[in-house]
Amino acid sequence: MRKSPLAIVFLVIFIDLLGFGILMPLLPLYADYFHAPHSVVGYLVSTYSLMQFFFSPVLGGISDRVGRRPIILVSLLGSALSYTVFGLADSLWLLFTSRIVAGICGASVSTAQAYIADTTKPEERAKGMGLIGAAFGLGFVFGPAIGGMLARYGQSAPPFFAAALSGVAFLLALGFLPESRRSEQSSIDPLLRTSPGLLNLIKGVRHPTIGQLFVVFFLLTFAFSNFETMFSLFCKNRFRFTASQVGYTFAYFGLLSAVVQGGLIRRISKRVGEPRLLMAGSLLMLIAFLMIPATSRVPGLLMVLGVLSCGYGLDNPSITSLISRCSRKDEQGKVLGVAQSFSSMGRILGPAWSGLAAQHFGLTSPFISGGLVMGLATLITIRLLNFGMEGHNP
Repeated sequence: MRKSPLAIVFLVIFIDLLGFGILMPLLPLYADYFHAPHSVVGYLVSTYSLMQFFFSPVLGGISDRVGRRPIILVSLLGSALSYTVFGLADSLWLLFTSRIVAGICGASVSTAQAYIADTTKPEERAKGMGLIGAAFGLGFVFGPAIGGMLARYGQSAPPFFAAALSGVAFLLALGFLPESRRSEQSSIDPLLRTSPGLLNLIKGVRHPTIGQLFVVFFLLTFAFSNFETMFSLFCKNRFRFTASQVGYTFAYFGLLSAVVQGGLIRRISKRVGEPRLLMAGSLLMLIAFLMIPATSRVPGLLMVLGVLSCGYGLDNPSITSLISRCSRKDEQGKVLGVAQSFSSMGRILGPAWSGLAAQHFGLTSPFISGGLVMGLATLITIRLLNFGMEGHNP
């Protein structure tokens, strides 16, 4: 492991995502401080994903030409700047400015995925992508707890601490992360040339095999965003959870998901392959989503969350690994950047639909719709298996 840069990539992304996890749960509180209506709070939360949707493919394409390391470094510096602006913000427009900058610089994850694709063999790629998923999971566990503790020292303390974390991640990458790509001219597929996010979506779905994987990635993110958006209110209304109890529940989910993505998937990916892992994970998520509305006691809820975390933990690294393995070596950054656009679109539309569904059909409807969406994702994955994607290794 000393000779492998994967440990450094994991550490850099984890530190950066820890800062992200610290700030995200506090966003509505900061907006409310400036007397923003609920609709504006929603816009503030979605701004990050909206910017990431447009700019991840652009920066991913640039990384194919100039290398992964410079893009990762610039992204980390941008994150530190955005958190600093957030901490200094004395108006709502500065909060929006900070989230716009953070979203534009949100390519560190997709570029890190391309870095892993550069430095791993195809059969070991799910293991590498699982490290990114584990970094997400651990940031999801520890970030909100740290943010809550820091909030005691003033509302500027959490964003300033997040800025410091991104600065540490930048220094680690600067000192210890080597470039993963050789200095060679890339031959980018014209289908996936740098273009606005919506055009990338249109062109991406036309790409054989990869287009269907893009759709599955969108469906997965859309369904999970339904869960993230309304789960707290569901727990508060049905189980009378306090804010702390909701936080512990999310931490429980994040920890289980991190264990699956960072450890369990390493042992089973070589035996069954990513397509079957993706199908199994989608099926588990489908079952869990449909079971959530039927839970009436906390132990049952925790069991269902265990199923959901396993499904999500299997799906997340498997889908990115499959997209990478179905792409040419010289288009990894571009393709993974487009995949991130599909995921970002899911994070933009998912919360919006979840709020509308809960308002008109009740708090359980987002989970039911999430289950139906994962059913569609499962059917697409089964079709890909029947099409012969198993063992695909270009």
